[in-house]
Amino acid sequence: MARRLVIAGTGSGVGKTTITIGIMAALQKRGLAVQGFKCGPDYIDPTYHTAVTGRASRNLDSWMVGRDAVKEIFQRGSLGADISLIEGVMGMFDGKDPLTDEGSTADIGRILDSPVVLVVNIASMARSVAAIVKGFQQFGQGDRIVGVIANRAGSEGHYKMVKQAIEQECGIPVFGYLPKDVGMELPERHLGLVPSIGRGELQPFFDHLAEKMTAHLNLDLLLAAAEAKQIESQPSLFKAETATTAKRVKIAIAKDAAFHFYYPENIELLEASGAECLYFSPLAGEEVPPEADGLYIGGGFPEEFAARLGADEPVKLSVRNRIQEGIPTLAECGGYMYLTDRIVDTTGNAYPMVGIVPGTVTMQKKLAALGYREVTGTEGNFLLPAGQQARGHEFHYSTLQLDEQAEVQPAFWSKGRLGTKAEGIVQSNVVAGYTHLHFASNPDIVQAWIQACVDYQLRMKHMER
Repeated sequence: MARRLVIAGTGSGVGKTTITIGIMAALQKRGLAVQGFKCGPDYIDPTYHTAVTGRASRNLDSWMVGRDAVKEIFQRGSLGADISLIEGVMGMFDGKDPLTDEGSTADIGRILDSPVVLVVNIASMARSVAAIVKGFQQFGQGDRIVGVIANRAGSEGHYKMVKQAIEQECGIPVFGYLPKDVGMELPERHLGLVPSIGRGELQPFFDHLAEKMTAHLNLDLLLAAAEAKQIESQPSLFKAETATTAKRVKIAIAKDAAFHFYYPENIELLEASGAECLYFSPLAGEEVPPEADGLYIGGGFPEEFAARLGADEPVKLSVRNRIQEGIPTLAECGGYMYLTDRIVDTTGNAYPMVGIVPGTVTMQKKLAALGYREVTGTEGNFLLPAGQQARGHEFHYSTLQLDEQAEVQPAFWSKGRLGTKAEGIVQSNVVAGYTHLHFASNPDIVQAWIQACVDYQLRMKHMER
């Protein structure tokens, strides 16, 4: 047997993240090793999970990577953990489209044969909460719901009324509640918050949550409800992985508060295929490692640090020079922005960036793009050749205006719910765009990148002779 729980919600904003990290923190204090997962493509919530548990949280997305890969990612991530907590996305049945459960929290619960706990905001309701819970029980895979956690209770008496109604009408336990308490609300997840997590500034908040969870939740009952059968699956993504995988190339990965959005599996697939990953921090003034054969600049918040990034000419020069000499490079979202000529913030201040992508990024005060993307490679794309497909998502507050005189080739044809568009740019050795790719959606990306790095390595050695 194993222990796992999906923490689902009736909708966005009901408190799934607060409750999930609170349970994680409370179980940590009991001495349990807790593994976090997040349904969907989100990078922010896994950052909280990782900060609380000390273990890298992982995304489970049945649309991006498929059902078998979800099982494999879950199995690998759960190794050594006493319990796995899977935070849902949006409402329990919200996913890729309104007609199916694909990509939803319910879908992940079904794939992993996992018990589900439903979080309900009970503010301004009493018996009516039971009607909501019963509706979720009777819809789709709602029969997996093993209990409820009530959020934003006005008082203990209010909670007891709701608990009685749910347990009588729905036949499942209510594990506990969180009071309506301003000090319990997760700080707004604005773009500048994640760096503060890395600095440990939210630890007092996590400790406070753990105390509240211990006081108001029946953790023993919750742990008992988490008992489930072991997941059965055959390794596919990492079937060639061995402890002695020969490291054939070195890939430099930008990682700091400005660039830190990477799916763990992307890195692990590179390592399993023969790459040694070298981390460097542009924010700390670190240049691209000279021994690198490839360059990966992921997403993040370069706009939050645009002044620092723009002022560091040696780092920008190292990136520019290595790209111009041919190092195979992937730049996603924040990394794409960093490679442009400049970033203009919402007040109109402009900061010079690397200057590889001929254009200007302008920050917006509201989301410019959000959603799943299925991308098809274009001619000259060394990672995803013309006609090949991969999946990922976009999430950004900026727009890019390419220079009118520039002749650039798009990296992808990107299909989303609003149609298909040209996305990103491709040069001989650079693939850059707003789309965050999940390599598990097409592992051939990894092999193509490794081979490009090998070829680059050989060219550079030949030039040294």
